[in-house]
Amino acid sequence: QVQLVESGGGLVQAGGSLRLSCAASGRTFSMYGMAWFRQAPGKEREFVAGINWSGGSITYADSVKGRSTISRDNAKNTMYLQMNSLKPEDTAVYYCAADRRAYYYGSYYSQSSLGSWGQGTQVTVSS
Repeated sequence: QVQLVESGGGLVQAGGSLRLSCAASGRTFSMYGMAWFRQAPGKEREFVAGINWSGGSITYADSVKGRSTISRDNAKNTMYLQMNSLKPEDTAVYYCAADRRAYYYGSYYSQSSLGSWGQGTQVTVSS
């Protein structure tokens, strides 16, 4: 089982930027794909971005494509989400999650394929 801790959330004005981090411990980080999800008040949790174990495959939701960059540093056991040009509709709790499958080649993840979740970090974008 892997433990995940998100950080980097906060309050930012529309048009601003934030970088979220997800620190992992408890198993070999570099073997597993990772993903960011978010959940806004009254809405279901949704996929934001995913990155496979090597970083060679990346997928973004249409809602953040072109404004966000997912990356990982396997030497630091950490994944990142750089978010630019933030909009009020980006307001949500952001969660990082780890794939159940080692060395899976893809980078889009359904919630059922993810075995571990962080506690979430709040992102609030004011207009």
